[in-house]
Amino acid sequence: MSQIQKAEDKNSKDNDLFSDLFENSPISMVFIDNKTSKFQYINKSFLKCFGYTKNEIVGKTSTELGIIDAEFRAKMTLQLKNEEDINSIEIILKNKKGEPFWFLASSQAMKYEGNDCALISFINITKQKKTTAKLVVANKELVFQNQEKEKRAAELVKTNKELNIQNEEKEKRDFENKELEAYNYSLKLASHYSLSLIEASRDPLFTISPKGKITDTNQASVRVTGVSKEKLIGSNFFNYFTEPKQAKKIYEEVFKKGFVIDYPLVITDGELVPVLFNGSVYKDQNDNVIGAVVVARDITEQKKAEKELIEAKIFAESATIIANEAVKSKQQFLSNMSHEIRTPMNAIIGFTKVVLKTELTAKQKEYLTAIKMSGDALIVLINDILDLAKVDAGKMTFEKTPFKLKLSIKAMLHLFETKIQEKNLKLVTHYDASIPEVLVGDPVRLHQIILNLVSNAVKFTSVGKITVSAKLVSETDDDVAIQFSVTDTGIGINDIKTETIFENFQQATSGTSRIFGGTGLGLAIVKQLVQAQNGTIDVESIIGKGSTFSFVLYFDKTNIEDVLEPEISEIDTEIKDTKILVVEDMELNQLLMKTVLDDFGFECEIAANGKIAIDKLEKNTYDIILMDLQMPEMNGFEATEYIRKKLKLTLPIIALTADVTTVDVAKCKAVGMNDYISKPVDERLLYSKLISFIKKPIAIIENNTVGNKQTQIIKYVDLSYLTKLTKANPKLMTEMINAYIKQTPPLVSLMKQSLKDKDWGLLKATAHKMIPSFAIMGINQEFTELAQKIQEYAEKLELSIELNDLVEQLENVCNQSLIELKNELLNIKI
Repeated sequence: MSQIQKAEDKNSKDNDLFSDLFENSPISMVFIDNKTSKFQYINKSFLKCFGYTKNEIVGKTSTELGIIDAEFRAKMTLQLKNEEDINSIEIILKNKKGEPFWFLASSQAMKYEGNDCALISFINITKQKKTTAKLVVANKELVFQNQEKEKRAAELVKTNKELNIQNEEKEKRDFENKELEAYNYSLKLASHYSLSLIEASRDPLFTISPKGKITDTNQASVRVTGVSKEKLIGSNFFNYFTEPKQAKKIYEEVFKKGFVIDYPLVITDGELVPVLFNGSVYKDQNDNVIGAVVVARDITEQKKAEKELIEAKIFAESATIIANEAVKSKQQFLSNMSHEIRTPMNAIIGFTKVVLKTELTAKQKEYLTAIKMSGDALIVLINDILDLAKVDAGKMTFEKTPFKLKLSIKAMLHLFETKIQEKNLKLVTHYDASIPEVLVGDPVRLHQIILNLVSNAVKFTSVGKITVSAKLVSETDDDVAIQFSVTDTGIGINDIKTETIFENFQQATSGTSRIFGGTGLGLAIVKQLVQAQNGTIDVESIIGKGSTFSFVLYFDKTNIEDVLEPEISEIDTEIKDTKILVVEDMELNQLLMKTVLDDFGFECEIAANGKIAIDKLEKNTYDIILMDLQMPEMNGFEATEYIRKKLKLTLPIIALTADVTTVDVAKCKAVGMNDYISKPVDERLLYSKLISFIKKPIAIIENNTVGNKQTQIIKYVDLSYLTKLTKANPKLMTEMINAYIKQTPPLVSLMKQSLKDKDWGLLKATAHKMIPSFAIMGINQEFTELAQKIQEYAEKLELSIELNDLVEQLENVCNQSLIELKNELLNIKI
């Protein structure tokens, strides 16, 4: 075959491949002749989207078909003449039915079969446009509500000022009433003067006899009641109120007590006038009570203000309900996003763990460990940012795990080797040798902090070096304070910006995001993580020379050596015969779960959705179900409810969820699931949960028969987990058991003393310290919950009979576990 023929053959294959890719692309694509503007080629996606056949569209222009507005087409043609390519412009196109849709269009000029053509692709963005429009409307509504709220607040301030003025006037009138009492007799004699005073009052005023008859009144009373002064005098005082019995009660109380203050009544005159009554008796020169003066203060404006306050409150509550609905919608969106991100992460982290179990070189193991740690850090980030309930409420949680700090930092810095080499930078580490080898804290959160800081340092440094250091600042018998620093020789930060650099969406300059990328959230998250662990963070920077970010964290000290990654050793026949049904729709996750469970030694079957799972359960028997929540056909919630209510099966069901919000957890329990585990699946946690359901070590009861009597002995300790944790190393097992035996009695004494002293902080801390060691010694969760309940009572600062009982029960558990562990030591051969 000649070179020309080979070239022609290659061109033919390339054209065939291009045609195949063009025809079967999921994106709507067309070829248009630049001279005639007529459609030359159209792929399937375009025809499906617009509802045409090829015969209807080939050889015609978009204007002839009514697909595009003529004015917009002329504008686009002009743009194509000025530019060869057009990237991502938004246009409105119509389908065959004339229905308009929004598209994101891109055009690329090219020659095809000798002709000048334009390859145009269309992506339907109608849904996004509608969503954006809804968000704009929602934002306008929120702005309006806030404006209304501010308006109401201003009105309330004004009302409060008016109420203050009224209260001042009331106090003034009270003072005047006391003066009237003191000069009662002289006022009675000086009738002209008294009448002047009465008429001067802007509020209705009555003088009444001990029998309740009106003896005098003023024009304000005439105005409010609508009855002439002549008819009022001599009539019953209580006839002019909506509640005569209450009015009668007032004047009786005045004569009984000598006074009455701010008694609410309503005067009727065709229009109801709410008033507050203040009254007191007046006496003759012999100190005999001869009558009473009552003043009705018109509180119509005050009532109006109260009504407005109530209306404002109702409006605010309605606005709150609307805001809560918006929050719920946001939480649902974040929940869905969390699920979509976690699902592929589950496979990445899961298979990394699987590969780590194979034979690897030291370098391969380092890199794979770095990948796993990066995945773990990403999952923590997803948990804190996407889980709205946590972020909004500030409920980030931190682990207390033994780990080797130096090795942990070294493994994490491997992530940056490639990038640092690409930029010809130098990575320097300084590690204080006086730092204890093993510390107790949250290594994943620490990685997240350092990861953010080092990532920023690499991003903003073009020449020079990056220095990561860890220095022991202080040390006590229980903990250490360590200062971590990340120093670079990069662009530096302006002094003004260093004050706001830790705030959300803040970067060193306005052009930082454009040049270097990023959201400006990294340092804000770092600050939250540091402060949430009672740490401090600081930055020093010089423009053009570099920056140093330093933070101080506290870690607990421990006598126990670093907890090893437990390997799944040979398990007994009872566990090997366990049959597990995995209900999971993602093929990659199916393969991962099968690989993990096969590695455990369990028998495993797969069901792609809840419906298939039910079919399998009707035909076969299983010991445990691992149930994904979001699946087609029938989801995990529906399947579990059917299994519990229709099939009446009680086997354990563990939820596999990529979204562990409080809503999902509550729903899992409501439909009858026994437990849940979040994706990416932690193999140790999964194995632990499976074993707990298979063996059910709930206060293991052994039946012993003595004569004709049967006694029950409760075992408090199960060393299965410790055996796997230490790989059955007798020396390490003995050290850990002895450490527990040594530390537990002082903790029990401290717990009892703190209860006696009502030192709630110490009681909570002591109970908290007991919990991790319970898990290591295999003390059942039922007894661990005793310590957790004690923590809850201590947090509420609450002393009760139940708290005393809980402390006694926990003391008994600790004492019994010590006896059993001492016996176990006798059976361990070193």
